[in-house]
Amino acid sequence: MDAQKLKAKRTVRRQYRVRKTLYGTPERPRLSVFRSNLHIYAQLIDDLNGVTLAAATSAGKDAGLKHGGNVQAAAEVGKKIAEKAKALSPPVTAAALDRGPYRFHGRIAALARAATQAGLVCTGLDAPKPKEAAPPAEAPAKAPKEGGKDKAPKGEGKPKGDAGKKDKKPDGK
Repeated sequence: MDAQKLKAKRTVRRQYRVRKTLYGTPERPRLSVFRSNLHIYAQLIDDLNGVTLAAATSAGKDAGLKHGGNVQAAAEVGKKIAEKAKALSPPVTAAALDRGPYRFHGRIAALARAATQAGLVCTGLDAPKPKEAAPPAEAPAKAPKEGGKDKAPKGEGKPKGDAGKKDKKPDGK
């Protein structure tokens, strides 16, 4: 089987794995997210009645975005979907995030966090964030081998300064 078919199978498997635990109700609809290379789309779906309650997209003239395929556009779509959820009757304040086959990363995370900050709780704001670069830990110096010459541990490089230089004979013949 070629690589593209395998990739498509993995995508469908991942999507089903995410979806099997989510179910949208009128009080807590499913926030379904789709992203393409150029745009991002979000829908609030009531699976109990089979109805889309609200939708927002970065595509179209009414979106007012110059570029629809970046993190800023995703955050704007998250704010729009939260505003539309508040305008519903009765207002929706919580949603189940359906990220589909995408990782909670980049544009998907930006959309979910923006929606949560705007009042549509679909993720915790303390959701996983990138790890900060930790300073490298100092490795303890290894003891020289017995019976062998005293060598610096590997990776230490040549010693610097006068300590590492060999005594040279002064202009002697």
